[in-house]
Amino acid sequence: MIQTNHFFNLGYGWLCKHCSSADTEAKHRPTEAGGGQQQKAPALALAGWTDASRHALTCPRCGIEETITNA
Repeated sequence: MIQTNHFFNLGYGWLCKHCSSADTEAKHRPTEAGGGQQQKAPALALAGWTDASRHALTCPRCGIEETITNA
């Protein structure tokens, strides 16, 4: 099984743990007074491979990178 510190596999892509956590926190913050509008859910921070060898992932939002190893 592949183990990572910064990403988890959704089955259709790798999600950045840090950006996902930040999105969840932002969603639960109260909206500013007067607007009364719900916040739009941010797009998922799906990571991309750094090259064709698929040995490292990078988050498009925060830029964190991690080398993937089979453990």
